[in-house]
Amino acid sequence: MTEQIYAPDVEANLRADIEDIKSRYPQARSALLPMLHLVQSVDGYVSARGVALCAEALDITRAEVSAVATFYSQYRRHPNGEYNVGVCTNALCAVLGGDEIYEAVSDHLGVGHDETTEDGSITLERLECNAACDYAPVIMVNWEFFDNQTPSSAIQLVDAIRAGETVSPTRGADTVGTFKEISRVLAGFEDGRADEGVGAGEATLLGLRIARENGWTAPVRTEDAATRPDDAAPSEEEK
Repeated sequence: MTEQIYAPDVEANLRADIEDIKSRYPQARSALLPMLHLVQSVDGYVSARGVALCAEALDITRAEVSAVATFYSQYRRHPNGEYNVGVCTNALCAVLGGDEIYEAVSDHLGVGHDETTEDGSITLERLECNAACDYAPVIMVNWEFFDNQTPSSAIQLVDAIRAGETVSPTRGADTVGTFKEISRVLAGFEDGRADEGVGAGEATLLGLRIARENGWTAPVRTEDAATRPDDAAPSEEEK
């Protein structure tokens, strides 16, 4: 079977972007991680031709590229859906209903972990902690947050995606980009949307607000207190 190659214009653009990525690092092979995201932004997964291109560009073996691509879960070795729907089933999300949400969505879509619907719209994934425990249970669609989910809201979400509707995360960008679009952002090519939408929400900031209202500050370590002048202002960490 003849290995598929990139069209000349696509390959030229990829090589130009690869050189851009390599220029960010003092050692070229450190650029491999964003380069793999770049491949996914074109192919929708880390393809054999993408592995070959990365290996050639970095003067390393295909085996070395594949070793990295198979280690990190954000890299796919088979075509991913247009939208990656990840349901957190780690401890807190699971206790608050994450497992039930995953099972409901899995049954509704007819796919399991790392499987894609027949129309290619959604790849379902069980996710580990998304560092959003204050909004558990959480779903991430192409790594955008959908907080405080339930089985019914999750099903409404995936139905909207499959119907071609625009979906908006709870926090982050105003709308969710496609898997390929977000892969390009992860490769380090900004889309100008970093400041869109809500950042840290009320649940995240509540503890900080209560501390400020009560005048609470972090305790000063003994060794810091002994060396700091009496009239020195506390550091940002101590406030």
